[in-house]
Amino acid sequence: METMISAPVKLSANAIAEVKRLMAEPGFEEGQYLRVGVKGGGCSGLSYVLGFDKMEADDTAYEIEGIPVLMKDAHGIYLMGMEVDFSDGLNARGFVFNNPNASSSCGCGSSFAV
Repeated sequence: METMISAPVKLSANAIAEVKRLMAEPGFEEGQYLRVGVKGGGCSGLSYVLGFDKMEADDTAYEIEGIPVLMKDAHGIYLMGMEVDFSDGLNARGFVFNNPNASSSCGCGSSFAV
């Protein structure tokens, strides 16, 4: 496992607080990383992946404000410079992806095209 100095994605202060809250929940499995990535599908072609996972052979590990983060090297071209935020508003609650590489995105904000 190689840990890079700077992560290709950023987490906002709100996202950091929410991820740390989730990691402090009873029953959180120690040794898991926050996985940030993409997968095929969604109404715009690619969907974001955000969740806790174990490290795999083709992952690169980063640390953001004490949070261990994983990403597949191949996903960097889609996610470089992206910021993950967390919204706790009345109309929407959840993680929000602000991706400068997306040429278009769907109305729900969970899929995009490049």
